[in-house]
Amino acid sequence: MTDNFELWNLKVETVGDETTMICKHTVGDSFKVCGEDITFSTGQSFSMYALAAILPLLPAKQRQTHENDWMTTDADIACPDPNCGARFRISRTGKTVFSHSDTTVVPLKKNVDD
Repeated sequence: MTDNFELWNLKVETVGDETTMICKHTVGDSFKVCGEDITFSTGQSFSMYALAAILPLLPAKQRQTHENDWMTTDADIACPDPNCGARFRISRTGKTVFSHSDTTVVPLKKNVDD
């Protein structure tokens, strides 16, 4: 029995109509998520308030979800400032395989049927 599991890699990108953005967002600004790591391009910034609104959704978007689940179909997150027109699109870009034993010290429980 393997202890491997897969998570989706994600890209979070600023999208929307720049004329309605009142925060310092720039269309095309983005970051990537692989496992627990968030990677920003050199010199790129991202609003901590927008990041705070997006962060709770990222672990769910990384996992396989049912095709009818809204987490599968919905990709755009609104800026937390209700007066700003920015949207942040979360895209699944590929999968990475991880090992349970490399990510935690808690052992897997043995299946009774094994």
